[in-house]
Amino acid sequence: MKPREVRETGQNDLFKARLDQIIDMGHPRVRLAQRIDWGFLEQEFGAVYTDGPGGPPLPTRLMAGLHILKYSENLSDERLCEIWAENPYFQYFCGEEFFQHTLVFDRSSLTRWRQRMGEERLNALIQESLAVAAKTGALKPSELTAVVVDTTVQPKNVAHPTDAKLLNRARERLVRLAKKHGVRLRQSYARVGKLALIKQQRYAHAKQFKRANKRLRTLRTYLGRVIRDIGRKIQGEALKVISLTLYP
Repeated sequence: MKPREVRETGQNDLFKARLDQIIDMGHPRVRLAQRIDWGFLEQEFGAVYTDGPGGPPLPTRLMAGLHILKYSENLSDERLCEIWAENPYFQYFCGEEFFQHTLVFDRSSLTRWRQRMGEERLNALIQESLAVAAKTGALKPSELTAVVVDTTVQPKNVAHPTDAKLLNRARERLVRLAKKHGVRLRQSYARVGKLALIKQQRYAHAKQFKRANKRLRTLRTYLGRVIRDIGRKIQGEALKVISLTLYP
């Protein structure tokens, strides 16, 4: 069944106060609600529903308005519900005529609505928001030439810094710095260090943790030998070792 869309009636209620009589009609959120083409959003999202059995869905303006407020104010679903129940401007933005003291929707309705709409139709919200922002002057065309993407939770092709890799990398770096500064080492452990790292990773992958820990101790031993060897070759001055490590 298709949703019953919200329409302005202009009627009064003896026991309820009209929102347009208790709020500032010049408020930015009120002006934004008047500029948004709600008919366009109703057409985009209404195509998902069919005339079948069941109760009518929540109005498109209510759900679309809630999501515009959610993303513009960076709110969680729970916080959005709390503010909506006490903020008349939020209720007016979502198409309510009278102030509602209780929620007219469930928090889970937001999740189900997003799942039903899908990514393509939710882009209509972004399209309409950008169009309104350009009309009102809140967004300049020059600001659309660059896009800032938050990739905090995006999988990246970066190796995880395990203890074994860090130990082997520290040994390789110390050997490289010693060679650069003319410090001759007894042994670089290049071949056996790489072999120990490979075995440690294989044992860890096979969940043979005792063998993996044994190879980890071997890598730690190789690193310690290189550090002590460098310390002896530069007359045991620890500050020089730290300087070589941190400031190549």
